Amino acid sequence: MESAPETLRSTAHAAVDDSIESGMTVGLGSGSTASMAIERIGELLSSGELGDVRGIPTSEATARLARGVGIPLLDLSGSGPDVTIDGADEIQEGNLALIKGHGGALLREKIVASSSSLVVVADASKLMDWLGRNSLPVEVEPFGWEATVAALSSLGCEPTLRTAPDNPRSPFVTDGGHFTVDCTFGPIPDPASLEVEIERIPGALGCGIFVDLARVAYVASDEGTIIMGHEFPQP
Repeated sequence: MESAPETLRSTAHAAVDDSIESGMTVGLGSGSTASMAIERIGELLSSGELGDVRGIPTSEATARLARGVGIPLLDLSGSGPDVTIDGADEIQEGNLALIKGHGGALLREKIVASSSSLVVVADASKLMDWLGRNSLPVEVEPFGWEATVAALSSLGCEPTLRTAPDNPRSPFVTDGGHFTVDCTFGPIPDPASLEVEIERIPGALGCGIFVDLARVAYVASDEGTIIMGHEFPQP
């Protein structure tokens, strides 16, 4: 059961308040939950409670939002972010393994998250005993995508090429110009091994399994915010 938007917003604010300090470079995730965190950073910059915070966006939509709330932007050509704040589609309780990518910014999210400590903000409905309840997104190179789909199918899934929301006859295209294949595996007993198998496929640029990247998860529940995972490292 999903928490009320106000509860999720409070949880996103708590994640920012606990994790972000002046002078940091922050990886900015994509999607509605990450947007709440980005808006909070903008509020704290505007009020003067934070200073000299810069963002590295994971999508063009995130970049537009960040500029709109006054967050200066960088790319990854310099040093990586100190911390990244993002949402998740599934969170495995106990080890904080994730499935991400349903919002369409998978590869950029993974690149940025891999460069920093990842703080996850999510609704309690995203908590799972095991990953794979929903489809696993894989970002693929358009050239030869049919061969990539066939290779993904050989791993035991039912792959479906994601289509554009406004035109079901056309593929969905990411900001990087790639396609996304949604793979239904069912329960995933060993996410780390499956991640390796998928990313061995030449046309598979990245999959939505995020293992050993999340250090802490802020989870919105009916009882308030639940903090799961390792103690967040202070700079």
